[in-house]
Amino acid sequence: MTRPLLHLVFGGEVRDPAENVFVDPENLHVVGVFPDYETAHKAWRAASQARVDEAHTKYVIVHLHRLIDPDHPEATRD
Repeated sequence: MTRPLLHLVFGGEVRDPAENVFVDPENLHVVGVFPDYETAHKAWRAASQARVDEAHTKYVIVHLHRLIDPDHPEATRD
């Protein structure tokens, strides 16, 4: 069985859209944790497009599998 490569998708208001400095970290919108990059990317795209008119709202994908086990060979894939 292939090991799931977990990804977290979340977003919120940022000071500058070119950076990842969130204005209010206590009120981030957590979209969810996903078993692979493809599923996470779809969720990220949907959340981002739903807030496209809000220039200072940004969603990101965090590669949780890289944090959990950085030495695992699959940690550097996607």
